[in-house]
Amino acid sequence: MSNHEEIASRIADVIISPDSVLGLVHGVISIPIDLGYLAYGYIDSQSRYPHQTERIRIAQAIKNGILNHDRINESIKIVFEKFDKYVSESKQNQIYSKTTFSLLGRATGNSIISSKVATAICGRASLFVSLRGGLMGNILLAGGMTERSIRTSEKLSADEPEVYQALRVKDYDLLYFMFEPALKPFVDALTVRRQQGLPAFKSILDLVESKVSHHE
Repeated sequence: MSNHEEIASRIADVIISPDSVLGLVHGVISIPIDLGYLAYGYIDSQSRYPHQTERIRIAQAIKNGILNHDRINESIKIVFEKFDKYVSESKQNQIYSKTTFSLLGRATGNSIISSKVATAICGRASLFVSLRGGLMGNILLAGGMTERSIRTSEKLSADEPEVYQALRVKDYDLLYFMFEPALKPFVDALTVRRQQGLPAFKSILDLVESKVSHHE
């Protein structure tokens, strides 16, 4: 399967069945992943000083309520808006005409997907205390999650600066690690547009339309 086809398949899966995102974000709150990032942060000593500023930003963002459900939902919608910016209205109509959103419209469809991703994340986040296993575990894993947030934000900045900048305005880039598993194919498609040009991006959209149209 080509890279374009793989990206298109993942986008189509989310459009066809927004409920599928529940499985994609299942590992968002993950002890093994957090521990891995925590260890990586200790090994990569060169990043400790610059990341300290980011940790301060995270602490301030949390204090300002960045983890509220509506803020998570808003950050996810921003990614969809950036994707839709490069999809013509006629192409959007073609893609959505064969889905359950055909009568509701693209904007409503995206809102439904955004809401499902946000709900899945917040549902998993409610298990923080029970998963952490005590005060020391909380401290260590919070550090791992902080490292994960910072490094995922940095990677997004390198891979797709436009999406990063849009999220960064309200510190939503710090949340990207939470919904990356569900929305990465949309970001990947934008990266293809930036690196390979509009024809390559349109090729992905054509594949998405074909996959959605042939879904039964």
